[in-house]
Amino acid sequence: MSEKQFGANLVVDSLINHKVKYVFGIPGAKIDRVFDLLENEEGPQMVVTRHEQGAAFMAQAVGRLTGEPGVVVVTSGPGVSNLATPLLTATSEGDAILAIGGQVKRSDRLKRAHQSMDNAGMMQSATKYSAEVLDPDTLSESIANAYRIAKSGHPGATFLSIPQDVTDAEVSIKAIQPLSDPKMGNASIDDINYLAQAIKNAVLPVILVGAGASDVKVASSLRNLLTHVNIPVVETFQGAGVISHDLEHTFYGRIGLFRNQPGDMLLKRSDLVIAVGYDPIEYEARNWNAEIDSRIIVIDNAIAEIDTYYQPERELIGDIAATLDNLLPAVRGYKIPKGTKEYLDGLHEVAEQHEFDTENTEEGRMHPLDLVSTFQEIVKDDETVTVDVGSLYIWMARHFKSYEPRHLLFSNGMQTLGVALPWAITAALLRPGKKVYSHSGDGGFLFTGQELETAVRLNLPIVQIIWNDGHYDMVKFQEEMKYGRSAAVDFGYVDYVKYAEAMGATGYRAHSKEELAEILKSIPNTTGPVVIDVPLDYSDNIKLAEKLLPEEFY
Repeated sequence: MSEKQFGANLVVDSLINHKVKYVFGIPGAKIDRVFDLLENEEGPQMVVTRHEQGAAFMAQAVGRLTGEPGVVVVTSGPGVSNLATPLLTATSEGDAILAIGGQVKRSDRLKRAHQSMDNAGMMQSATKYSAEVLDPDTLSESIANAYRIAKSGHPGATFLSIPQDVTDAEVSIKAIQPLSDPKMGNASIDDINYLAQAIKNAVLPVILVGAGASDVKVASSLRNLLTHVNIPVVETFQGAGVISHDLEHTFYGRIGLFRNQPGDMLLKRSDLVIAVGYDPIEYEARNWNAEIDSRIIVIDNAIAEIDTYYQPERELIGDIAATLDNLLPAVRGYKIPKGTKEYLDGLHEVAEQHEFDTENTEEGRMHPLDLVSTFQEIVKDDETVTVDVGSLYIWMARHFKSYEPRHLLFSNGMQTLGVALPWAITAALLRPGKKVYSHSGDGGFLFTGQELETAVRLNLPIVQIIWNDGHYDMVKFQEEMKYGRSAAVDFGYVDYVKYAEAMGATGYRAHSKEELAEILKSIPNTTGPVVIDVPLDYSDNIKLAEKLLPEEFY
């Protein structure tokens, strides 16, 4: 007689069939049969976390790094509600996640029973797709559809709520084998020829690289195009790393926060903006097209969301990499006009300069630029760097250079605090043998700092750098600009060296760039988690929001 199979078996077998390597989560009574099988089956590795939010951020990073949905499984009630922020972040920022939440048994769904709530309804606005599975026999097909939806078109989060009596019910059917992904063709030849002619007629065409262009295939095609056609490029924060070392002459910085960067100036001056994989949530068009006078052509795999400031005259919809490959023969040989080249050379020179005097930094604290430059000298191109939200995120996005796609990670759509350490944990799992660096402010770090224990338990080579100033400083300096003072941004001292040691990690403190360099160089590649507390002097932050370039570059 064959062994009994339950709904939970369909869940786990479906994840195995979809080649899911890791499941992140926290167990509970309403979903514990799934966790029991994950513990015993030869399938995904179960990574138990210290908070559901941390688990979902880790799953989000799987989506960002691989393009395949990361999987998070949690129990009912607050287990589900704690997923809201990460799922919203993933959907906004284009990262595929499949989230599975436990639910009370079906007979309790409409009662004021323990942990009974409308899970699927709650997650509707945070996801691409949210549903409750009411029939055990439909579990596998529901997972297959949610998995496909998560990574199709503009990727994002999907959510399935599964009542306890559905996972506990006996089933006789087998899990569905995943289908092959549908293949998109390139944009139409008419559209490609239209763009090619627009480029040839342009005086200053600019490629605006967004998150959708950071896919490995797309980045490769874009690099090949730029090898033969010298068009200037601007990245969004989530498009970081698309431009390689040998194409650095085409790169004019990143755009995001405060309209005063070289990339903003270039977009304003351009007579043709080619938006490749760009999503307005990364940096709204009203910031770089405030005058509503930009000529915009889009290359993407889905239609653009139109607004007053973003009105593409043509959209090349299809496989982005294939479209770029087919564009190359039509524009090969295009050269920037001489007068434009002189402008670009001058812009490059100005972009390499800054107006900050790091010598006057408060004693015992480090200037942000000293931290960035010291770190830049240590980190390797193939090592992953995750960056939390806060003042550090502005300094890193503007000044830290990355040369590989999806190796410098920002939360730019939602600007969600607490993402850096969970993302670093996932990067260390998916990219074994490589150090991973996580940067957080002292505010954002404690949103998910408990996951340091998870990193220790897994013995991951993560270097967590804490930019420590004792405030929610990104809010603080903007309040000071608006009101002449700050409010509700101060908090007490935490000894992060002792915090690290309490979790089983190694802790250091660096007061100068020399100390930081010495510590970073001394960390072996095979070590477990290391925390470096760096006291920061953020007194130059207000200059970040001021005009940084001479008038002639506007």
